Amino acid sequence: MTGTFVNTGAVIVGSMIGLSLGKFLPDRIKDIALQALGLAVVLIGLQMSLSEEVNLIAVIACLLLGAVAGELIKIEQGIAACGEWLKERTGSSSGTFVKGFVSASLIYITGAMTIVGSIQDGTLGDPSILYVKSLLDGTMSIALASTYGIGVAFSALSVLVVQGGITLLASCLLFLREPAVLSMITATGGLLILGIGINILNLTTIKVGNLIPALVFAVFWGLWGG
Repeated sequence: MTGTFVNTGAVIVGSMIGLSLGKFLPDRIKDIALQALGLAVVLIGLQMSLSEEVNLIAVIACLLLGAVAGELIKIEQGIAACGEWLKERTGSSSGTFVKGFVSASLIYITGAMTIVGSIQDGTLGDPSILYVKSLLDGTMSIALASTYGIGVAFSALSVLVVQGGITLLASCLLFLREPAVLSMITATGGLLILGIGINILNLTTIKVGNLIPALVFAVFWGLWGG
């Protein structure tokens, strides 16, 4: 769990730095910084989705099935409800609390590094991948928190629960490290991250949370579809 604890701490520290900086930055600076971050997230998503040699039809099918399943389950609404609950509990008056919590949570838990790093930490006691992820997440938290506010800091809870859960169950989830499975997860997860970048840029509103089941279908395809 060492890697997850470090990652959780990095998100909190990065968020605190971002909150401090945000107080002194004019809105035009925060806006352009957020746009730059949105472009960076889009690039990361594209790189992930195009770097793997996978069946694109399979990835699209997983995305469509995941979208339908997620919409029926209403995952995005559930994540947003958690954000609203946290906002009420903390007495925050931030108008962007929920958006910051949801956006940051999805960015931090949908990447392949989350799965591979957590399994490596749980089975081998090697948190090196999660340490690298911590640096990335901490840096991103600075930019997100400077614009979205305190809600970003609470996304650390999502990191703790998801990464911690995978780490504790690592011995039962070794199949997720199979090359075919990992390739499908990376490609599909890249499209989800691309959607987050589009949301940050305010080009449209994509319910990325409702696309999360696509990762489950990607696992099934990697195991039995290839």
